[in-house]
This record gives sequence, C-alpha cells and structure tokens, in this order.
Amino acid sequence: MEKKQYDLCLEILKRFKRAGILDNFILIGSWCTYFYKDYFPNASYVDYAGMKTRDIDFLVDNPSKVKNKADIPHLLEDLGFVIDLKGDQGYIQLDHPDLILEFLVQEKGKGTDKPYSLPSLGVNATPLRFLNLLSPNTIKVKIENFYLTLPHPANFALHKLIISQRRLKGEKALKDKNTAILILKALISKGESHIIKRVFDHLFIKKLQNKIISILEETREEAILEALQSVK
Repeated sequence: MEKKQYDLCLEILKRFKRAGILDNFILIGSWCTYFYKDYFPNASYVDYAGMKTRDIDFLVDNPSKVKNKADIPHLLEDLGFVIDLKGDQGYIQLDHPDLILEFLVQEKGKGTDKPYSLPSLGVNATPLRFLNLLSPNTIKVKIENFYLTLPHPANFALHKLIISQRRLKGEKALKDKNTAILILKALISKGESHIIKRVFDHLFIKKLQNKIISILEETREEAILEALQSVK
C-alpha cells in the first residue's frame, strides 16, 4: 500500500470522527487486512506493500440509528473527492485518484436494485447480500486517539470465502480466497480456533457451511477444516 493512500484514509477517518459519524460505520473489505495488523502483532499474514486497492467500503449496519448529520461529499470535497453515480439507479461512490469510497447496507428480503438513501449523510448505500455475517461480531482497533470498528477476523475471513465463489473475475476470487485462508491460519496460530468454529456454527447456514468446506477441501487446508469440524 502506498503511504499516500494510507495518509488519505487516515484523514477520512479523522474527519468522520470529528463529525461524530465514525461510530456508525464498520470498515469492511480489503482495508481490514491492513488494520488487523495489531490484532496479529506476530503474524505476517498479509503483504501490506502489495495491497494496492483503491476501494474503501463502509458498512452502515443500523441506518436508522444514524443521529448526527454530516454532508460527506462536502466533508471530503477539499481532499479531491468527487461524486460518481454508478449504474442507471444512481449509486453514489466518492472518487479520488488514490481511493474510492462506497457505503453499503445489508440487503433484506427479496432484495432491490435501488440504492438505500442516507439523507443525513448526503450519500446513498448499496444493498448487498451476506453483510449480516460481518456485523454481529466486531472488534475495535485504536488509531492514534480514536477507535475504528472492524468485523472480527473470523467473520471477515469466512465471509471472504463465500464472496470468492460469487466473483465474476477469477483474479479477485483468488485474492479473496487466499486472504481468507491466511487470516484463518493466523487465527489458528493465535489460539483462536474456537472463535472460528463458533462463528461458523452460529452465523453460517448449512448451505454456506457446505460451500466453505468445499473450498477448503479443494485447497487441502487441513488445519482449517479440522478447526471447523471439531466437536464442540
């Protein structure tokens, strides 16, 4: 990851914190792998220098609980972010030469192709499946003088395995799968196999469990399979 990307990300988080809206977000996506570094202080589970993603995804877990108002596009305008409307429905993402910000919400029921309006934040959000697998179990990491909410690495990694099977591009699917496996191995090394097992049992329905098992069998990840299939 380039330093200018990190510095820009940090400035965004600081501004969200000052505006009183950071606690409404769970950072998800590839940037989690960077911020997990303090959770795994002795594990080099990811090549930070090789992480060249522009996408920063924020999950708005409880949109109805967003109390403070903040015009996010205006808040970031002087940093060079501009509004980009995606698709016919007008999904908002904020574009910068170094980063792209997007806001997500859990897709419910039969789903919709329309964005979820977040008028108090001046943006809308994209509804996506399976985000409910990330929010029930979170951690907070300290960044300078504030805290950032992330999915627990076990939730993040198992979710990545599921998403890898839905990717249209093989390169992204392979990246998701490899990242998930590295994090799961780091959790096992840290003595947290029981957390992987608990998340797997309690959050993932049988159909998704079978998909995860199938992926791990194909890649012959015996240690992870043992953790998932161990007796409670």
